[in-house]
Amino acid sequence: MKGRRFTEEQIIAILREVDAGAKVMEVCRKYGMSDATYYNWKAKYHGMEINELRRLKQLEDENRKLKQIVADQVLDIQALKHVLSKKY
Repeated sequence: MKGRRFTEEQIIAILREVDAGAKVMEVCRKYGMSDATYYNWKAKYHGMEINELRRLKQLEDENRKLKQIVADQVLDIQALKHVLSKKY
């Protein structure tokens, strides 16, 4: 998989450049990206400020960690139920 070429701050700057009046195709050509990439970014980041984006990343990381904790607990519960269900 290809690494990220643009940081979130750069993405927001590119989106603002188009909002300021530049044409999408010109901006895409300038930065060497496809227009599909621009529209994907627009769907995800449009209207966000940099501090909002940082907060979003923090929340996504926290959510990922919490989901992992829940998954681990479910596995522990299933293992305990399996041990308790055996008759000796």
